[in-house]
Amino acid sequence: MDSDLSLRVKAKIQQVLADDAFTLPPNEFSSITSPDAQFALAIDHTLLKPESTPAQIDELCDQAIRYKFKSCCVNGANIPQVARRLEGSGSIPCAVIGFPLGAGTTAVKAFEAQDAIKNGAKEIDMVINIGALKSGDYTLVQSDIRAVVEAAAGTPVKVILETVFLNDEEKIAGSFMAAEAGAAFVKTCTGFSGGGASVADVLLMRKTVHYKSGVKVKASAGIRSFEKCVEMFKVGAERIGTSSGAAIMQSVEVAAGSY
Repeated sequence: MDSDLSLRVKAKIQQVLADDAFTLPPNEFSSITSPDAQFALAIDHTLLKPESTPAQIDELCDQAIRYKFKSCCVNGANIPQVARRLEGSGSIPCAVIGFPLGAGTTAVKAFEAQDAIKNGAKEIDMVINIGALKSGDYTLVQSDIRAVVEAAAGTPVKVILETVFLNDEEKIAGSFMAAEAGAAFVKTCTGFSGGGASVADVLLMRKTVHYKSGVKVKASAGIRSFEKCVEMFKVGAERIGTSSGAAIMQSVEVAAGSY
């Protein structure tokens, strides 16, 4: 156990919990009032169900191209197809790593990231080792994240905390270690463990990482309407993960139950 890291994590937890004067800085999405072109740039259009077919992946990509979403976020096996389909568009392929459990070894996560990037991924969303975080093994958590960041070699990495399993101190610890390890984003949830993103969690994560220039927050899971997206933007989210991107652009809220 790295005692210095443990002390720094505990100090960050105390600082964030004690900071009642935090002023949320505005971001480029916090004043959005309609699902317009700027809004689309905050959307990671997502299809991660294990039964997804090639035809469904093509449809996801076609929607991303039509609405100019930031990315299509898919499992690694689908990245080559997505990269081909999105070629020449403004949307990029995004791959999930260690998904959805985060319980693979660090070496496997690093290889998975490299493989996805080789196949065309332009962003990486990795799941942390949740059990290690909950047990206070900060050395493993941070080295796990750093290995993926280093393997990505400049490709932005978003770190999924799976907040539904964490208390506030653990959310702060995970966010802080992700920022320290070089992550581009900290992200709320996979959508595969029940629950979903909350305003309180997004605000806490933004409060934790604001000290580190360039580190942002992605809200994901349970976000199925434009109004819900706006709630997330107002508390600091700068990216939204949702499978309801097309419906949101059409100002239609889909039925509950999907990612």
